[in-house]
Amino acid sequence: MSKTEENLKQAYAGECQASVRYLAFAEKADEEGLPGAARLFRAAARAEMVHALSHLRALGTVRETSENIEAAISGEALEFKEMYPAMIKDAVEENAIDARHSLEYAMSIEMIHHKLFSKALEEESANAAAPYYVCPVCGYTVREKAPKKCPYCGVDQNRFVEIR
Repeated sequence: MSKTEENLKQAYAGECQASVRYLAFAEKADEEGLPGAARLFRAAARAEMVHALSHLRALGTVRETSENIEAAISGEALEFKEMYPAMIKDAVEENAIDARHSLEYAMSIEMIHHKLFSKALEEESANAAAPYYVCPVCGYTVREKAPKKCPYCGVDQNRFVEIR
């Protein structure tokens, strides 16, 4: 791997992390009644995502959609089969309850994502017009209609975020 490729991968990771961190900061600013700071954090988060996407494209990682779906299937499988179980084990051993819950939610939902991507590859449902719904607490993702309550964390249907 060239130094430039290493640099792009490092820059991509940093920009992604900054984007998500700024979104979390924006939520906190909203909670504190500081809409101007919240907007600034959201704007910076979007800019960081623009940078991350540019780095990803420069790496040649974005390919044809069928290849991208296959890559997503592999990535999701790696997360729920290897990455998260090891992390959950560490959290249990360290009695880190909040971390354990966060990691368990993520692992469970990665399995759902794996199934959704697999189905999309098999049935070309990626082109279907039906919306997806995402739970804002645990990330549970479902197609067409949000459940009355999230089956993982119990969040009410009206809190799900519709993705069109």
